[in-house]
This record gives sequence, C-alpha cells and structure tokens, in this order.
Amino acid sequence: MEQHGYYTLGKTGLRVSRLSLGVMTFGTEWGWGADKNAAQRLFNSYLDAGGNFFDTADVYTNGTSESWLGEFVRAREARDKVVLASKFTFNLGDKNPNAGGNGRKNILRAVESSLKRLGTDYLDVYYLHAWDQITPAEEVMRTLDDLVRAGKIRHIGLSDVPAWYAARAQTLADWRGFEPVSALQMQYSLVERNIEHEHVRMATELGMGITVWSPLASGMLSGKYRPNEQPEGRLAAMRDNGNPAFQHLNERNWRIVAELEKVANEIDRPMAQVALNWVANRPGVASVIVGASKPEQLAVNLGALDFVLPPELISRLDAVSAPETPFPYYFFTNAMQGMMYGGATVGDKPEGYRSSVLVSGTGSGVE
Repeated sequence: MEQHGYYTLGKTGLRVSRLSLGVMTFGTEWGWGADKNAAQRLFNSYLDAGGNFFDTADVYTNGTSESWLGEFVRAREARDKVVLASKFTFNLGDKNPNAGGNGRKNILRAVESSLKRLGTDYLDVYYLHAWDQITPAEEVMRTLDDLVRAGKIRHIGLSDVPAWYAARAQTLADWRGFEPVSALQMQYSLVERNIEHEHVRMATELGMGITVWSPLASGMLSGKYRPNEQPEGRLAAMRDNGNPAFQHLNERNWRIVAELEKVANEIDRPMAQVALNWVANRPGVASVIVGASKPEQLAVNLGALDFVLPPELISRLDAVSAPETPFPYYFFTNAMQGMMYGGATVGDKPEGYRSSVLVSGTGSGVE
C-alpha cells in the first residue's frame, strides 16, 4: 500500500495513509466483528502493508476496540509510526447525563479514559463523534484547544455534524487563535452522497481533510448482499436498531449495486475495490476508512487504489448513484448559472485547483 503514498490531513503537516484502518470491528460485543487473534492479524497486515492511520472511538465495542488497538501498537513498538484517532460524544451506558455529549466536562473525562485504554500519552486526532444539538461550538473548540496546548491531543476533528456547525467552529478557531479543525469525518459512498451538497465544498474552502466512514455502506457495496436473499452480517444485525446509518436495503441502492457489479466485471476487479476507488478519488477526500473482520477482506480492500477507473465507468457510477438535488442546491447547477451569466455557463476549475503540494507523489487532503 506504500505506493499509494500519504495525503496531508487538511492544512496540517500530518501525513496519513489514503486508506485508514477502522477498528470498530475489534471485538465481538455487538454481535459481529473480529475476535482478538483475528483483530491482531488485521492490525499487523495493515501496518506491514505501509498503513499508518487507525480510527477508533471510546464507544466502539464498549471500549474493547481502543484497548486492543493500544495493546497491538505497544506489541509492535509502533507508537511514533502510527497515527491514532479516537472520538468522544456517546455515553457508554452510564446513567450520568454528563458522561456523554460534547460539553467540557465530558470531553475531559472521555479523553482521559481513551488515553488509559489505548495506553498512550496523546492522540494524534481527536474527533467530536456527533453533534449533540446542545453544546455551543465555543465550548467545544476552547476545550479541544486546551487539550492541544496540554499535549493530550495533536489535531482536532469533527464527525457527523451539520456543515454550518463545522463552519462556525472553524471560524471561531480562526478568530480566537484556537487550534483549527483539520479533519471532517462523514459517511460517504455510492449509496450515501449527500455531503456533496454542502460539506465537501465547506471542507475544501476551510482546510479540513475529509475522512470517509462506511465507504462500502456496511458491506452492501462489497457484493455480500443480494436483493432476494436474507441478509446476514452487520446490516442484518443492525437492520431494526433505529440507526439510519445501517438502513441501506432499498430499491434505489439495489440499482446502484447492480451497476457497480457490471462495472467491476468489466475491469475484472472486486466490487469492493471499485467502490473504494470511486470514493477515495472524490474531491476533498484525505483518507477512506476501511474495516474488516477477516484478513482476506482487508487484503481485498487494500488493493483498492492499485488501478485507475476509466472516466466512462466513473460517469456510469456517478449517474446511477446521483442524489436528489433539493432546495436550495438546484440553484447552484450549471443551468442556473447560465441564467445568472447571460447564457454562459461557468466551467469547473481544473483538477487540483485548490490542492497543496503533493506528498509522496500523491496529493493533498484538500483539493
């Protein structure tokens, strides 16, 4: 995987692998995932392939994910080599209302707990896991800036937040001299492209590298699921849990899967590799989080950037997966621009117009 190089994360000097390893699968507490031996093989395979970016959260498998990841890092004496990212927001089952959310009290509690489980003195990237709809951005950014100054964390990230909230947080950082937001972690795949309406442009304009979660839509884009078969695995386990992030089994998405399979067959590549390649090369994407519960799944995923998708196949995937364009976003199409500029449409800027200096022969996380 080293031949893929590393992208800088947003406007930082931190170099991260274009494919990062998500370790939400480390542990079987949630009814799926990898046992400890399999998890350690996954960790070693990714590290040996040249990967350096690991993504976890305090809530993943009730803390097991962080504990095992820290143990594996120590076993390989790899702390200086790896980039560790974790997250806070969710309550781990404590009835204490201040043991969750994004307030200062919980952030300070959560970071100490994560550091203890991981067995490290600092996190390279620390994410707000999800907007809690309560805590002001001022409180979050000041607290995270304090943690950077204290040496507990190196860089700040936001995950699963409205674009306006991320923009406000970054503006506050610029205005008050806080550590800026370097990473924006969002769900993005052929079946979930809604961040293209606002988040992608916001991230590229404000210096945040996008880190993608669920690029295979919980396995749906791997070819594992078929429309006329009873689902198994993660989508089956999470189907009726109320979490919309796992509710992908619908007619629109089956059409996307069918076209993805055709494209994959035409270039003789696994469906998972094609889906990962498509999302990894979207504007603004710094790193794509891949997860696996078996070493053979990870091996397939790590080959996702070994080829170039022909433009005509990209166009077919774009067309079948195009999201609806709701108000006000249909005002920003080329047709509407023609009305604004007297019939002339304004073309897109060249590829890489906003890119910074390439790293290891690849590119920047901000395009």
